[in-house]
Amino acid sequence: MIPDDRKRALKRDLAFAAMLAAAGVAISVLSLGRIMAGDPQQIAQATPPTQSTPGSETKPPAPPEPGTTGQRPHEIPPQPARPDPEAQKRGAQPALPPAPAEKVAPPVREK
Repeated sequence: MIPDDRKRALKRDLAFAAMLAAAGVAISVLSLGRIMAGDPQQIAQATPPTQSTPGSETKPPAPPEPGTTGQRPHEIPPQPARPDPEAQKRGAQPALPPAPAEKVAPPVREK
């Protein structure tokens, strides 16, 4: 049998655990109640609205951005990593180094 001291300690620990669980549930209920009681139309704004710089009416506008000199990346068709033999004869270089040779082991002998 369990001694009386151990029984009392077990009951005390269980009562304390139940009290902590009840406190957690109560805090959760109160928090959810406060969230639900708030104004549902309230919207948070992350940044303040933009305002014009003082005196911007008298300043000249910024110069236009320079145009691009080449094609945009989405307009360039994809290129193969290895050019075809005809292109290699004309001097095209492969974009990737040659692949390493495969390692071949001797066949496994069956027992």
